[in-house]
Amino acid sequence: MTRRFLLAAFLISTCAATAAQAGQAPAPAAPAAAAPAQETAGERLHRLFRDSDEANLRRNPLSAMFRGDYRYADTLGDFGTDAYFAAEKAAAEQDLAALAAIDRNALNTTDRIAYDVFKYQREDDLRDLQPDLLALTVVRPINHFTGFHTFYPVFASGRSAAPFRNVEDYENNLKRHREFVQAFDRVIARFRQGLASGVVETKLTIRNVIGQLDTQLAAPPEQSPYAGPLQTFPDAVPEAERARLREAHLAIIRDGIYPAYRRLRDFLQNDYLPHARDGVGLVHMRGGDLLYRRLVQQNTTLPLTADEVHDIGLREVARNRTEMEAIRTRVGFAGTLAQFLEHLRTDPQFAAPNRDWMREGYYAIGRRVDQRIGELFSTLPRTRLEIREVEEFRERNASTGSYQNGTPDGSRPGIFYYNAYDLPSRRTHGMEALYLHEGAPGHHFQISLANENEALPAFMRFGGNTAYVEGWGLYAETLWDELGMETDPYQRFGGLNADQYRAIRLVVDTGIHAKGWTREQAIRYMLDNSGVSETQATTEVERYIANPGQALAYKIGQLKILELRAKAERELGDRFDLREFHAQVLMTGALPLAVLERKIDDWIASRRAG
Repeated sequence: MTRRFLLAAFLISTCAATAAQAGQAPAPAAPAAAAPAQETAGERLHRLFRDSDEANLRRNPLSAMFRGDYRYADTLGDFGTDAYFAAEKAAAEQDLAALAAIDRNALNTTDRIAYDVFKYQREDDLRDLQPDLLALTVVRPINHFTGFHTFYPVFASGRSAAPFRNVEDYENNLKRHREFVQAFDRVIARFRQGLASGVVETKLTIRNVIGQLDTQLAAPPEQSPYAGPLQTFPDAVPEAERARLREAHLAIIRDGIYPAYRRLRDFLQNDYLPHARDGVGLVHMRGGDLLYRRLVQQNTTLPLTADEVHDIGLREVARNRTEMEAIRTRVGFAGTLAQFLEHLRTDPQFAAPNRDWMREGYYAIGRRVDQRIGELFSTLPRTRLEIREVEEFRERNASTGSYQNGTPDGSRPGIFYYNAYDLPSRRTHGMEALYLHEGAPGHHFQISLANENEALPAFMRFGGNTAYVEGWGLYAETLWDELGMETDPYQRFGGLNADQYRAIRLVVDTGIHAKGWTREQAIRYMLDNSGVSETQATTEVERYIANPGQALAYKIGQLKILELRAKAERELGDRFDLREFHAQVLMTGALPLAVLERKIDDWIASRRAG
């Protein structure tokens, strides 16, 4: 999963209103700039985009920092207040009203796409801000997969978006730390509201959160991620200031952050856990059916039902099993597919011997991809890609791999994270597919090319939807042949296996949240139909439990992009150019799938006419 969507989920989940803050009036919206005389429809549209983006950055300073904009770096924002939600709702309504006043027919082709995406996104935002959905989401502010408690330590570690260039940056960090402590207490307050309303998290996710908090509390403050910026000060911080800043940081970590962790941990253990629900799916939660219907459509950007998604998943699982059987025959394995899967899960030859070996393996894969990537893409990202191991404090519950975007100016690289937790369970035959998805040409290409494209409005450069983003990542895995990857049959099986567990997600996620599957039933289905280890299957299933619907985006998005490529190849014949197709898909940012389909249809028509 990408950093931007983890952050988006974090922003939604931590914006809880507390009883003490109930009834606060929303902050007044900034007055819109006066429209210049004789302004064209296109000019009005782009002014709306600029005004909306600037207002959004003021309301959401964390988003600004991830873009390298540090004007509001002294605050985390007012998450957890009624005022925040009211301001977000007012902004969406104001943007939609301004958009409706612009004549779409007077726009050029590119601006019509931007108009459609903006309308889709703001309507989508507004739906999530309605009381019926907020009542089901904000009272469950964190879980083991998404939350302030795991996001913020990385953010503040000196190895993420928070800047540590000078004394002001360190002072701003202290201000953010104080707000972080307050935000933790708001999380507790929102959990209490959920207890009162009967909308609660699962025992499984809460136990996992308690474990994460215990892990962080076990480290001395001076060895915590929060102390990372204190290890080496930049030259711009005078020697005379360093002792003061070091002591001030250690004091807030020791006397503010750690006690906040303990308060949350004790509340969850003593007050919340006894009342958390046993059933892991939303089907067991009051209002869960309404929420899951919303999540299915939100994460696929298509009008699909849970039953339709479940059936698509069953078909894709069956197709992949057929190809897996062919690999089993090719390598001469005499047993059944189930035995072959167990062989791949357990045979030491498919395990990384040590963490250094795994790191060097990913470096080598990256070099091989770089040699061929220009054959498939006409534009390459300027942003550098860095390969890192997931930090120890979060590796147990982290995904197998993930991506964190860099800054458009290249000052911070994009990062492909791989997980080395329980190293014997990390199968080497999945490494190439994972790199293609999270690194190049997957998330790193898609996100960086959008971020770097200054011709796009900011909401298209930096926004997006999961179906497109994760659909592209999974589509990138299908480019193994053109890139000269997966020539070893076991790596090809790894690619099939990666595709298979995305197909399995359609079955398992809907099974858990719409059909009442248990955690154990879901893990068993994953083990029976793919070569993932039990550790990976467990982590994945617990991820679907914690983050309903998100896992549906991958396969649905990939299938749509493959469908559009096949249509273009069929209708254009010799005129089809893969580099041009990829540019059409990538160079206008992350589009809702219906908007992407209209764009590709228009491109096909123009190429045929030409």
